[in-house]
Amino acid sequence: MKKILALLLALTFIFALAACEKEAEASEPLPVPSSSKPVEPVPAKKVGISLPNQSLQRWERDGSNLKAQLEAAGYEVKLQYAGDDEIYTQMAQIEAMISGGCDLLVIAPIEGEGLYGVLAGAKEKEIPVIAYERMIRNSDVRLYYAAIPGTQYGFVQASFIEEALDLKNSEGPFNIELFLGDPGDSNINRFWVSAMDVLEKYIEEGKLVVKSGQSTKDQIVTVDWSTENAQERMKEMIKSAGYGADGKKLDAVWCVNDSIAQGVTNALLEAGYTAGENFPIVTGGDCEAVSVKNILAGTQSMSAFVDTRDLVSRTVTMVISIMNGEEPEVNDTEDNYNGSDEIPVPAYLCMPVACTAENYKELLIESGYYTEDELK
Repeated sequence: MKKILALLLALTFIFALAACEKEAEASEPLPVPSSSKPVEPVPAKKVGISLPNQSLQRWERDGSNLKAQLEAAGYEVKLQYAGDDEIYTQMAQIEAMISGGCDLLVIAPIEGEGLYGVLAGAKEKEIPVIAYERMIRNSDVRLYYAAIPGTQYGFVQASFIEEALDLKNSEGPFNIELFLGDPGDSNINRFWVSAMDVLEKYIEEGKLVVKSGQSTKDQIVTVDWSTENAQERMKEMIKSAGYGADGKKLDAVWCVNDSIAQGVTNALLEAGYTAGENFPIVTGGDCEAVSVKNILAGTQSMSAFVDTRDLVSRTVTMVISIMNGEEPEVNDTEDNYNGSDEIPVPAYLCMPVACTAENYKELLIESGYYTEDELK
C-alpha cells in the first residue's frame, strides 16, 4: 500500500511540474520570425560643396576643412572642384548635386551671375544655398553668404600702400601699377571700389602716377586670377613704361591676391630688382605659403589675411542651423546683394588684417595656421 501511495505522489509531482513549465513557456515573448527586416537607420543629410579649383592652396585647404568638419557633425559630404576654374564643369557638378539629393549647397561660384539656370533646380526642390566667398547674383534661391568682404580686402591693401609711402605727408610723385582679379568674379568690384576709396585721390592729384596708363577696372583685370597672366602683364609693363632696377622707379604694385602678387614678383626678379634694395611695395591677399615666404624674403610686402579656418567654422555653423530649421547667426543683413532688386542676403563676414614680416609669427605660427617648417 505504501508503495502505491508513493507512486501516486510522484506522478502528481511530475504532472504539476509539467503544467508549470507550460505556463512559463506561454508567458515568454514570441521569437521574432527570421523573415522580419531590421529597422532602417535614418540616412544622414547630404551637403554639396562646389569650389573653383584645387590648384590654389586657399581652395584646397578650405575644401578639406569644410568636408572634415561637416562629416564630423554627421553629414554626408560631396566635395568637388571645378577643374581649373571651368564654369561649365562647375555647372554640371552643381546640377548633379541637386539631382543627387543634396539637402544644402555651399558654392564658391566661378562666375557670380552664371548659375541662375542651374540653381532653378535648387529653388524648385527648396534646397538652400550658401554663397562661399563669392556672391551668387540674380538667383531667387534661398541664399546666405559667408565671406571675407572684398570691401575690407581692398581697403587693407590700399591703406598699407598709403602708410608705407606716407602719402598723406609726402609730395611724391610715386609710380604705381594696379592688378585686379578675374572679371567674372563678383568680388572684384568691391576690391576695386574699396582700394580706390583710398588711392584715387592721390592719383587725381598726381601724387600717385600710373605710368602704364592702365588705370581703369577693365584694363587691370587678371583672367583666372592667374600667376602666369599677371607675370606676362608685368613683364610687358616693365618694358613699355621703362621700369627697371636701373630705369624708372616703380614704387608700388597693388595686387589684390597672392597668386597675382607671385606673378608680379617673378617678373620683377627677372627684370633685375633685388629684395631689400629697390624692390617696390607689392600687396597681396590670402597668405598662401609661397607668398608668406616671399614676404620673409622681401619680395612681397604684405598679404591681407583672415584665418580661413574661422570662415570655415562659421560656414559649418550656418549649415547646422539651416539643416535644423533655424536661422543661422549672421553679422550683416544690409550690405550684400543678390541682384539688382537690392534685396540683402544674410551674411557672416570675417574681417582681414595686414600680415607682414613683423607680425606673421603671431598671425600664422602661434595660431597654428602654419608651422615654421612649412614656411622655410
